[in-house]
Amino acid sequence: MKEFEGMTNETLALLYVGGNNKAFDELLERTQSSLFAYIMFVVRNEDVANDIFQETFVKVITKLQEGRYTDSGKFTFWMTRIAHNVIIDWFRAQKSEKIIDLADDNNLNNLEGEQVQDTFCESEMVNAQVMNDVKRMMEALPAAQREVVYMRFYQQLSFKEIAEMTGVSINTSLGRMRYALMNLRKMAKEHQIELALQY
Repeated sequence: MKEFEGMTNETLALLYVGGNNKAFDELLERTQSSLFAYIMFVVRNEDVANDIFQETFVKVITKLQEGRYTDSGKFTFWMTRIAHNVIIDWFRAQKSEKIIDLADDNNLNNLEGEQVQDTFCESEMVNAQVMNDVKRMMEALPAAQREVVYMRFYQQLSFKEIAEMTGVSINTSLGRMRYALMNLRKMAKEHQIELALQY
């Protein structure tokens, strides 16, 4: 909506608290795609993701109406934290949240995410296959590891921000990333998948 052009999400949230329902419509329009993508990446089930998405926005609306949001310049962060809590509640209800602990001698700290653009058709095809393999393997990770990988590489959050958002220590966030990378390497080795991108 043109009347809200240039306004931050935080301003829109405060306008909604002040009674402007159109401001919330604009806020929903701006944030729904990225929030749903985050939820879907973690739960890997569209019906469940839709339920969690709706519950998240009910909680967002409730908290806004109760005056439990103050403009900190981080509305998206605040909203994602609510979604994270709803996801955790869902996993607890399903009794399916598991974290894999592997031996300390399997270290993958050298693995880095890079976007590669190459004009050569063959390289592009190889890279597409590698990324497809990585995505498939990431979907096999436990939810807590999948979540930290998503936040770090797709949302570009720091480990401090990830820790705050997920309600755990920085060390736990780092540990989850470490185990995620170890599990990805283990899966690649087991399935003889080459993870090297072509340049």
